[in-house]
Parts: sequence; C-alpha cells; structure tokens
Amino acid sequence: MATAAIFSSMRRRRSPSVEAFLAPVDLSEVALVQTLAVISSELVSCFSDKVFFFQRRNSRCLIRKIEVLVVLLEYLKDSESGSMSKLPSTAILCFKELYLLLYRSKILLDYCAQSSKLWLLLQNSSISSHFHDLNQEISTLLDVFPLNDLELSDDVREQVELLQKQARNPKLYVDESDEGLRVKLFSLLDDFGNGRIPNHGDLRLLFVERFWIRNSISFRREIEFLEEQIVNHEGDIEPTACVLNGFVAIVRYCRFLLFGFEEDEVLFLSRDQKKPRKGLIAREIADTFLTVPKDFCCPISLELMRDPVIVSTGQTYDRSSITRWIEEGHCTCPKTGQMLDHTRLVPNRALRNLIVQWCTAHGVPYDPPETRDASGESFATACPIKAAVEANRATATLLIKQLADGSQGAQTIASREIRLLTKTGKENRAFIAEAGAIPHLRKLLSSSSPIAQENSVTAMLNLSIHDKNKRLIIDEDGCLTSIVEVLKLGLTTEARENAAATLFSLSAVHDFKKRIADQEGAIEALAGLLRVGTSRGKKDAVMALFNLSTHTDNCARMIKARAVAELVGALQNEGVAEEAAGALALIVRQPIGAEAVGKEEMAVARLITMMRCGTPRGKENAVAALLELCRSGGAAATERVLKTPALAGLLQTLLFTGTKRARRKAASLARVFHRCENTSLHPSGFRNGNSTTNISTFGGDVSVPMSLSVL
Repeated sequence: MATAAIFSSMRRRRSPSVEAFLAPVDLSEVALVQTLAVISSELVSCFSDKVFFFQRRNSRCLIRKIEVLVVLLEYLKDSESGSMSKLPSTAILCFKELYLLLYRSKILLDYCAQSSKLWLLLQNSSISSHFHDLNQEISTLLDVFPLNDLELSDDVREQVELLQKQARNPKLYVDESDEGLRVKLFSLLDDFGNGRIPNHGDLRLLFVERFWIRNSISFRREIEFLEEQIVNHEGDIEPTACVLNGFVAIVRYCRFLLFGFEEDEVLFLSRDQKKPRKGLIAREIADTFLTVPKDFCCPISLELMRDPVIVSTGQTYDRSSITRWIEEGHCTCPKTGQMLDHTRLVPNRALRNLIVQWCTAHGVPYDPPETRDASGESFATACPIKAAVEANRATATLLIKQLADGSQGAQTIASREIRLLTKTGKENRAFIAEAGAIPHLRKLLSSSSPIAQENSVTAMLNLSIHDKNKRLIIDEDGCLTSIVEVLKLGLTTEARENAAATLFSLSAVHDFKKRIADQEGAIEALAGLLRVGTSRGKKDAVMALFNLSTHTDNCARMIKARAVAELVGALQNEGVAEEAAGALALIVRQPIGAEAVGKEEMAVARLITMMRCGTPRGKENAVAALLELCRSGGAAATERVLKTPALAGLLQTLLFTGTKRARRKAASLARVFHRCENTSLHPSGFRNGNSTTNISTFGGDVSVPMSLSVL
C-alpha cells in the first residue's frame, strides 16, 4: 500500500509521502545504526549494477551518496557498542530521518529500473524533480549532522565531509538526452495526427535503438503499462488520457510493424488469457446504453460538453452552443433568464477534467476543443485522437493481412488485437469492418484453437455494437450460422456467452429478429444458456430472448424451443428475473403464448412473488405479464390469476407505490377484477365490507374493492 501511495503521488508531481513510512521509534541506538547499515548496503548492492535506461545520472548520483553513507554506518556498526551508546541526540534524529530517506530512495530507484521506458520519458521532468527533492533533503540532513561530535577515522570523516560539500545546494538536473527523446515522442504523435506515418527504418531506429524496446513482449508490456496509467488517470495529470491513448495506438502499430507476429506470443497469450470476469452483462453491450451524467450535458444542446465554459451568471454551457446563442443576438442566460453582464466565456477546466475522466473510464470517444493562445485566438494542433485513429487504422491493415494469410499463431494474435481495438471507439469499429475483417473473423469462429475462437467471436461482438456493422455481419455468408454454432458448441464458456451477447446486439434491429430465430438451434441454445450459464451468460441470453420475443412471428418458435419454460424458471433468479418477466409479458400477448405460459405450473406464482419482492421494473413487468395473460389466455387463465389470494393486496400496494407504468398496469388488472366481480368471478378476500378505493387517476373511474389485510 505504501508503494502504491508513493507511485500515485509521483504521478501527481508531489514528493513521495513521508507518511508512507514511520521512523523506528522503538529501536535502540545500536539497533538503529545496524538496521540502517543493512538497508543501505542492500540498496547499494541491488542497484549498483542495475541498468538504468533513463534517469541514469540522477540514479547514479543518488547511489554514490548512499555508498558514502554505507561507509559511515558500517564504521559505526563495527565500533564498540559503548561508543555508539554515546551518540548525540542530534545524530539519532538524523539517523531516524535517514531511515525514511533510504526507503524513499529505494522506491524511486525501483520505479526508474522497472517502469515502462516510455512512461519514464513522458514523466522525465516530474521524476527529475523527485530526485531533486531527495537530494535537497539529504543535503539538509548532512548539514545538521553532528560530524564533529563523532569519533571517526580520518578516512571516513574525509569521505563524509566531501559528500557534505558536494551535496550542498543541489541543482535540478534534467537529462538533455532524455528530454530530447521525450520531445521526439511527442513529435511522433504530431506526425501520426497529421497523417505522416514514419517509415519502417525510422521507427526501428527510434524504438529499438533509442527507446530500448527490443522485442514483441517488451512492446506488449509497454502497452499494458500505459493502459494501466489511463485506467488510473486523474484529470489534472499530464500527459492527459487522450495523449496516452494516442501513444498506446502508436506503440501497438510499431510492435506489429517491427516484429510481426512472433509465434512465442501465442504461448504468452495462453498464459495470460484468463482475465477477471466481466460484469453481469458484456461491457461492450453495456457501453451502448450509457447514460451521460446530467451535469456533463449542455443545457442548450443536451449533449455531452466538449468545451465547457462559464458565463457571467455562473452557469456552464458548451462553448459552441453558447457562442451560437450570443451570436443570434441574445443577451440573457438561457438557463436562468438573467441578463449577461458581459459575453466573456471562462473555461470550466475542473468540469472538463471530470468529463475527460468519465469518458476515459467508459470508453467514450472525447474530442477535445482546439487550444487557444493568450489572446483567445485558436490555432490548429495535431489532435492526439487523430493520431490514435491513424495509428489504429494502420495497425488494422497489418492485422487483417495476417487474418487473411498468416499462420494459425499469427491469426490468433491478430484476432486478439482486433478484439482490443474494437473494444472502444466507433471509428475503430467502423474502419476495421470496412477494411474487410468480418469475413476473416467468421472463418476463425470455427477454429480448433479455443483462444482464436474466443477472440474472434468477441471481436465480432464488439464490431456489432456499431449499427452499420450489424448489416455487414448479418449479410456475410454463413456468419450468423457460425455465431450460432459457437453459441451451441463453443470451446470455452466465454466464447459461448459472447456469442449470445452478439445475438443480443444483432437482435436490436427488428428486421434481423426473425432471421436469428429461424437459425436452427439458436433459441434452444439461448434457453440452455439461460438455464446453466454463468450470471453474465444468463443475462446475455435473457436479453437476447427478450429482443426476439418482440417480433410476433417468433412466438411459436420460442414455445417449440422450450424458451417459455426457461423464462418461467428464470423468474427465480434475481439477476435476470425482470428481463424474463418482460419477455413473458410480450409472449402472452398472443393466444398461443398465453396458452403456453398458462400450462407452466409455477408461472403465475412466480410472477406474484416478483410483484411482492422484485425490483421496481421487475414488479411492473410481472403485473404486465399477468394482465396480458388475463387478456389473451381466456377465462381459465383469468380465473387462475384472479383466484390468487395474495394478488389483491399486491395490487393495492402497486396502485400507490409502483412506477407509473406499474400503476397503469395494476389499474387495468384491477378493472379486470371489477368486471369479474360483476359476473361473480372474483377472488376471495378481495371484497371486505364496504372498503373501496377509487382508481380514476390510473386510467378509469372505477371503484375497486380492496382487502384490509396487510401482506
């Protein structure tokens, strides 16, 4: 935890927190010196021969200072314990402070030795500042250290005095060579952003010879480290997440351009393939239903703000929208109606950082505004987003070529990278599909390699999120059949579940619902996954079945495939119950659907249970299903529903506490009660004396008897 805290503070350009370590307050003077001697010796031993690709001079200077301190500490440790017990109090305080400085030095040196090379360059100035902070504190410690009060040999005293002189008034050192490489890195981003992609030789010279990234695995680790920084990014840290995304895209392109698709990567992938499980529903699908926080939307356009600015009334708007408002001659604040004292627009940087952070966390593309100089005039810059798009486009070309004619191992790697590229960004999904990836991914769906099959079906899922790609996938000869085959017989659980999620995505288009349902075994496989799948698999399956049930022609097919029985069974599962009830509500609108649900012994009882214990949406779906069952199922179904003893009290509760739709459906079902009462078909307990309630506010002026019993 201490290391994580220090790394976090380093990213924020603050000195590592001294609170991360506590000075040893319970050690004797002898034990304190011995501990310091061991720590400093281990530190020198660990880092004296370490190769530092960047921050070489700062690292070596710090190690040399510690080497002198080792000489002092070893001398004191080897002295008689009696002489150490006479250490001045000032020396003891200095040694306790040294304890903290040594640990901070270890973490900083570890950071430089083990971090991503590109990240070290990007943070060159910040890390140099941390070395400077440590040097200043070591200088202060040496200045107050009571050297003259200690009994030291001439040799040791001479070395410590020399260190005192050299450490005095330390200056910040930023390596010019490292800084030049950092500038070159940003220049590369600018080149890609303007469509100027360097040639193979220039990129090899830069990445292999100067950045020291010399094999495919090293490239992959660089990418993973930068992606981790993006995930953990805080809005006020440089470089921004947008810039880091640009560098990730460039490094990924260079990896495949320079080292191709090495076979040993397949083994690396197989060891690293199992990642933490996703949420209950595929993230790729969930992203399509994201709700933008209200505070991030412009009050004028109601869209995500790209350049939030503050007007004189203190309200925030997107710059383009409020500028247009003012140019049209308005002199009031659109939201409050107050007169604007002036038309100056102040950038709301705090809100913009929050928007960038939210977009990064949810994979939402964010186009930052063009930068402005001090006079407020805009000037064109190479946007990192454009650099990322161009680099990803170039990478996609290499990947699709390998999908077409590469070895099995190369195809496995290419499918994985396409899966990652299509995870976020509609631009990536669009140009990868346009470049012809879908036919090659379809072939990999029948691969004997579990990794290749899983990556290809997940890439297909990601591509399907882009609406235009849905048609390309459906129209690709044999593609839908292959997806269904993976759903039925996939080599891994995740492959089968992602196939279900792909069908869910494709079934969002009404014209495709019948085609999906007509695929042999598709509904049966979805029903089977709903029964035995993981939580996420069941969620994807029930959502796909829900979509398919909205097409009236699919009802008979779903009954035949025993999907109705599985949906009734799913009413007991909290994770999928509300979607299952929604699908049943659609199915029972047709007489054959109502008949099938009516034959399920536990259907009514489980819907009643959901009305009592379900989520607000689950309750409204349950009461809607019961209402449609009464309307379409005939007298027998109606009698079965209305004779349920608990229904009256639940309806009473929903009429007053349910959602708007639930109240409307409950009122309609209450009117069914009323009509049945007039024909002597009403449940026991629904009438109790003269107690009635008026439900005119729910769609009709009908007085419905209510039970006084509390359920």
